[in-house]
Amino acid sequence: MLLAIDCGNTNTVFSVLDGDKALCTLRTATDHQMTADQYFVWFSTLMEHHKLPVDINAVIISSTVPRVVFNLRVLADRYFNCRPYVVGKPECLLPRQPRVDAGTVVGPDRLVNSAGAYDRYGGNLIVVDFGTATTFDVVADDGAYVGGVIAPGVNLSLQALHEMAAALPHVDVTKPQKVIGTNTVACMQSGIFWGYVGLVRGITEQIQAEYDRPMKVISTGGLAPLFGQGDTLYDHFDEFITIHGLRIIYDYNLEQGNA
Repeated sequence: MLLAIDCGNTNTVFSVLDGDKALCTLRTATDHQMTADQYFVWFSTLMEHHKLPVDINAVIISSTVPRVVFNLRVLADRYFNCRPYVVGKPECLLPRQPRVDAGTVVGPDRLVNSAGAYDRYGGNLIVVDFGTATTFDVVADDGAYVGGVIAPGVNLSLQALHEMAAALPHVDVTKPQKVIGTNTVACMQSGIFWGYVGLVRGITEQIQAEYDRPMKVISTGGLAPLFGQGDTLYDHFDEFITIHGLRIIYDYNLEQGNA
């Protein structure tokens, strides 16, 4: 079985895959101080809870937090007796090389999202990922990542409002009943919700105008359904596009004999 690990700035997702089927998906807070032993105790305990064997023979990792990668490598070597594939490292082959400025390091999450989205939806895509940052990944007709946009994440914006403006409280993200708020919380919720709807729509429209051809918009990330409700921001919502992309990259490496 394949263990696909998606390590983001806020959360880390472990997904156990048997071919195309996800047997179990587990989530924990990203912590660069968490050791390989702690990861294994956490992982094996939850696998036992789900009544699944810890029968892992391959590991692939995408991490936007470099300090976490070492302990994840140790986890794969010590407990699963395998050398993990780490997306973004030279030894991990990609189905399509990104076409960006020379010397640019593309985030592994963006490479993985591009691979997963292309496999499921074809080319000429915009992948909007609501993570710690809100990212827009442009996928060409051949599946290559060709650039994009990075904007502050929703929760990051809320945190900045709360911390930098003494009179503003912390609020939950939700769709307000109306645009014009009649109290502080409603005003903040409206600003965040409709502000990000406008941001997503505006950026995707500008990308399509510049790209000058029809493009599908694919969304992912926990807050994507909230911002898509009752609106036409996206063509598809795909919660597991990153995990699917990890499997696609792993399969490609096997096909190329990169074991």
